Amino acid sequence: MSISSRFAVGIHILALIELNKEGVTSSEFLATSVNTNPAVIRKLMGMLKKAGLIEVHPGIAGAKLAKELSCITLFDVYKAVNVVKEKELFSIHESPHPDCPVGRNIQNTIEPLFTTAQLAMERILRNVTLEDVVRDIASKENIC
Repeated sequence: MSISSRFAVGIHILALIELNKEGVTSSEFLATSVNTNPAVIRKLMGMLKKAGLIEVHPGIAGAKLAKELSCITLFDVYKAVNVVKEKELFSIHESPHPDCPVGRNIQNTIEPLFTTAQLAMERILRNVTLEDVVRDIASKENIC
């Protein structure tokens, strides 16, 4: 299991909207870059729009960012595309055997560790902006 690919695709969509701002960034165009179905892209774009990260208009092809690159963090994207619920990045198995010493205690032992790990990851995501991502892509592609 891993975090839903919606997170990576959400970042991909936003970065491509920025890097293609002179062109028309339609769901078909984005789907080609992501190598997925345009319906998947439209669903994610709806989530990004609801979170206030992009502007799209029904019947008009294209999208644009609703905020400056420096104002969109990876945490914003993470939350927008519903990757996981709060404190639920890691699942704990249900109903371990109560007669086993590990079964009796495993959930209470590892749950705080999992919560701490998720909060640490989210803190890092809050400190990385879409501007950082786009700048890195642009430097790798020699785009000014």
